[in-house]
Amino acid sequence: MVAKSKGQAKAEKRVFYNDEECPIRNVVAQIGDKWSVLILFALVDGPDRFNSLKSRVVGISQRMLTQTLRDLEREGYVDRTVYPEVPVRVEYELTAMGKDLVKPLYQLVSWAETHHDDIKRSREAYDGRS
Repeated sequence: MVAKSKGQAKAEKRVFYNDEECPIRNVVAQIGDKWSVLILFALVDGPDRFNSLKSRVVGISQRMLTQTLRDLEREGYVDRTVYPEVPVRVEYELTAMGKDLVKPLYQLVSWAETHHDDIKRSREAYDGRS
């Protein structure tokens, strides 16, 4: 949980506890991994099947896609629907909470697109100093 130290002045600094009550560690860290945001944004386009997601999220392994989809489903951002057909058809789609989540994430993605070249230049300058 994010807490403020007792007895400090108005310019207090936050403390980030390493426990299940900390929303940053417990919630934000899950969506801040390497693949979750990409999968969430792939599902913004509507329900999709596993192999389609795998081809659209270039570079993700089958194992990592499976695990990330399970994690997103566990968190309540993605629904998995199994259709009793032969062969079985499985689709993934954003839940209402997942759709709500991608709204603020869109701002982050938009910011990243706007500043991508600046960040690349900064990295190159930093690496050049080493």
